[in-house]
Amino acid sequence: MTRLNALGQPIGDPLDVELPRPRPPRTAMEGRTVRLVAADPVAHAADLHAAYVADAEDRVWTYLPYGPFAALSDFRVWMEKTCTGDDPLFHTICTADGAPVGLASYLRIDPGNGAIEVGHINYAPALQRSVMATEAMFLMMSRVFDELGYRRYEWKCDALNEPSRRAALRLGFRYEGTFRQATHYKGRNRDTAWFAMTDKDWPQVRAALTRWLDAENFDAEGRQKAPLAVPRG
Repeated sequence: MTRLNALGQPIGDPLDVELPRPRPPRTAMEGRTVRLVAADPVAHAADLHAAYVADAEDRVWTYLPYGPFAALSDFRVWMEKTCTGDDPLFHTICTADGAPVGLASYLRIDPGNGAIEVGHINYAPALQRSVMATEAMFLMMSRVFDELGYRRYEWKCDALNEPSRRAALRLGFRYEGTFRQATHYKGRNRDTAWFAMTDKDWPQVRAALTRWLDAENFDAEGRQKAPLAVPRG
């Protein structure tokens, strides 16, 4: 039901969260199949580079504004310049036994509005289309909503990046529109597709992801028994 002010004008619902919210910490996020830790060029560059060069066609770099990095030394320099700040706040995605297989970050961190974005997502072949990949995103969502109490979580990508668009929808983000020629990279224009999730969406999303990620949902070969079914709302 739409709320009206004393003038009969429609107005938004009152805030139900205290602002500003805390900034995300650099502490680890632990899951059943995956562990996220603050990105560390010294500890992670060599293993990450080896994981990425397994993609012989360099497909993982097409929609990112940097890369590919043929030489480890170049990749390490890029990590040192890009992955050690507080915004974006990069995390290395590691397997349960600690092997680095990807990167993801929080960025455009806005405690005053309780809004934050996930981006710089780059999965090496060993991480792609895996339970680990889904759990990594679930852990980052859980920190944003359950631990930090943010109101809004955003996902943006090149509008032509169909795998990223599908991933956003699969995880429960809602498409909000496309910003034409919003930016540019690698000498080409980028239309940006915009997706988001709010704290009102999160309880249903969390329940669906929790059910899907449960160990009982996978057989001895790691195949899912029931597909992920996140409400689209």
